[in-house]
Amino acid sequence: MMIIKISNLSEGIHHLEFDENVKNIGIDEPFFGNVNVKVELSKLHNQIILQADISANASFICDRCTKDFNTVLSSNYKMVYLFGSEPEDNNDISVTFLPMDTDKIILDEDVRDYAVLSVPMKKLCKEDCKGLCVNCGKDLNEGDCGCLKNQIDSRWLPLMELKDKINNN
Repeated sequence: MMIIKISNLSEGIHHLEFDENVKNIGIDEPFFGNVNVKVELSKLHNQIILQADISANASFICDRCTKDFNTVLSSNYKMVYLFGSEPEDNNDISVTFLPMDTDKIILDEDVRDYAVLSVPMKKLCKEDCKGLCVNCGKDLNEGDCGCLKNQIDSRWLPLMELKDKINNN
């Protein structure tokens, strides 16, 4: 668990670093190994401002070329902790209210959420991945396959003829 003890923490800026196995904070595939969290914590009389930078190893299958690859996913977040009771109309998700007798902050849930949110929608082994040829299935990152690129699907010919008639009139 990633716990920051705040009961005897002096006012000012504190730098902390956590290195925790992903399984210990409740995340699994595609993540593996350890998640690293660098925290800058600014404690004032009645509030704590926490900024966290998260990096975690992840394993994916490329959406274009279908090869397995590993990458490091990064994200960050900022949270403000205020001591006292929460007002009824609080809709700010980046503000958490803590009872006055709180002695620690547990980061596991926030780190887990932001790590999961860092997973990209399109998973690419590299930005310029060329993918697979739609005709023969060759990995185009390894070289050209020799398939004809300008070959028109015969199902589109009637539309092409219609387009030509419209353009010629």
